[in-house]
Parts: sequence; C-alpha cells; structure tokens
Amino acid sequence: MKRIPSGSLGIAQGSCMLFSDFADGGVMWTGEGDRESRHAVAFAQGFRLPPAVHVSISMWDIDHQTNSRADLTAENISPAGFDLVFKTWGNTRVARIRADWMAIGQVPDEDDWEVD
Repeated sequence: MKRIPSGSLGIAQGSCMLFSDFADGGVMWTGEGDRESRHAVAFAQGFRLPPAVHVSISMWDIDHQTNSRADLTAENISPAGFDLVFKTWGNTRVARIRADWMAIGQVPDEDDWEVD
C-alpha cells in the first residue's frame, strides 16, 4: 500500500486514441500473431514519486468473426509519465482502441525542502 501524506495528493487523468488501423490498413487490423501498440504519456505536472496508474479500455472496435484478445497495461511508470501499452495476438482483428488512464500519487508540496 502506498501511503500519501495529507495535502500532497495529486490525481492526473487522460484519454488516448491508441490507433485506428481500420482506416489505413494497419497491422492491428490486417496482421496476425503478436502485435503491440505503445504510446508515451507525459503528465502535465510531475509527481514526487512514481504514482499508481490505472488504465482501462474506454472504446474498442473489433472484428466479430475472430476471438477478442486484448492486454492493456501501464509500463515504465515514472514521476514524469508512463508507457500505455496495448497488445493482441492470434488472429484477432482490432480496428481501433481508445484507452483512459488515471494516476494517483504524491506531488511536490510548496513546503518541501530540497537538501543536497
């Protein structure tokens, strides 16, 4: 469990259209096997330490004739941002995906002391 001192809690959130491969014949729509889409997310304001990040699919458009396989994760979480990663595999055909995210963590406080 992360403990966050009162008064220094920050919450950042956003939404990201990861791809629209149906429109341009991209690999998520036309390919097979292991595929990955990776997007760097930068926080508008940095956290003091790496925050807890929650990600979810907020829109997906997939082919109904193939199995639905999806893995959405946050990787490389740092105080400045993280990588939003969508993966699929097999014969799954994904036309487009939008993901939402929320980061919760400690933010710098104006009363913090910087000691070298």
